[in-house]
Amino acid sequence: MSFPIVVDTKDQVRTPAEARVDLAAIRHNVGLLSERAAGADIMVAVKADAYGHGLVPSARAALEGGATRLGTAFVREALALRAEGITAPILAWLITPDEPLDEALLQGVELSASAPWLIDAIVAAAARTGRTARVHLEVDTGMSRGGAPLSAWPALIESALAARAEGAVEIAGMWSHFACADIPGHPATEAQLAAFGEALRIADAMRVPSDAIRHIANSAAAFTLPQARYDMVRPGIASYGLSPIPEMGDFGLRPAMTLVARLAQAKRVPAGSGVSYGHLYVTERETTLALVPLGYADGILRGATNRADVLLAGHRRRISGRVCMDQFVVDAGDDVVAEGDEVILFGPGTRGEPTCQEWADSLGTITHEIVTRIGSRVPRVYVDERGDHADRAGSAPPSRGGQE
Repeated sequence: MSFPIVVDTKDQVRTPAEARVDLAAIRHNVGLLSERAAGADIMVAVKADAYGHGLVPSARAALEGGATRLGTAFVREALALRAEGITAPILAWLITPDEPLDEALLQGVELSASAPWLIDAIVAAAARTGRTARVHLEVDTGMSRGGAPLSAWPALIESALAARAEGAVEIAGMWSHFACADIPGHPATEAQLAAFGEALRIADAMRVPSDAIRHIANSAAAFTLPQARYDMVRPGIASYGLSPIPEMGDFGLRPAMTLVARLAQAKRVPAGSGVSYGHLYVTERETTLALVPLGYADGILRGATNRADVLLAGHRRRISGRVCMDQFVVDAGDDVVAEGDEVILFGPGTRGEPTCQEWADSLGTITHEIVTRIGSRVPRVYVDERGDHADRAGSAPPSRGGQE
């Protein structure tokens, strides 16, 4: 896994491409979500390098926007936040047997548990470190992914209560995750709410402390299911300005990422020129072809071939021919374009460029996949509320959804 490294803002090195991240947009989006949460706490999901936007800068912007907590998939993501001085409560929820639990407890990272074996592992880590673990118990209410099934829920609670009696564990929360909240009216959502209510009743009967934080709402539920807010909501994709339910509009969100590149080459070619691998695009007349130095190694899906649009020289243009590992071609017609000209793949749409949602629609996927695939060769450049470049971030060499 790689995380951004902040480079001196005086660095003027021009890169072939960059993902410009508007931190003011993230603050705006989290503030909007906080308003919609109507008093519930906000835990912003910053897993997967903050959905490709950059872990640490995005986390800080989320906290400035009103988030009270942060959520990560893995412990090592949470530890990366701690290493950068972020002290807000952090929950790591995807715990495997080889996760660094000792370090998590030493750094005050809260942990999710969905089975007694994990409670046992957390208790052992608590004994080694002398720290009491804050644990969120996960129940599977119908997604059939993580969490204890309702049939196994009492055993998980019993294990956690025994650990609590030993002073090893504090039951900090109880939670679940929606499978279909982004599909308005889907019957599974009401069924999951009912199952979560039953899980909470069981917990109450077994005397789980009443101050345990109850949470199930993701981005979609935060906007459309007030009954699912409970004590906290966990927005993910909406924090970055991308709608969790596109058919219902943008909810006032502002997309934070704009992906741009600078042309590597522009040249005239005759009619009948086959373009890129397989000649899936052939020029109909003499034209100018523009070479964009981004490819599937950078997260530009190969499926964008002849399907996705970009903005170049003030006009939208379709990707022409096969997307390659490091580059793709755009037919610029007779417009004058030159090496170094900027092309916008997607952004908020305010300059006529395609949006991330349009890219997702054209490729038959979701915006989550578009932004999280943008790779480590593409620096993240952060912009503040005045539109100034705040800093430049690249990625260290890598050592390496359900929809939030």
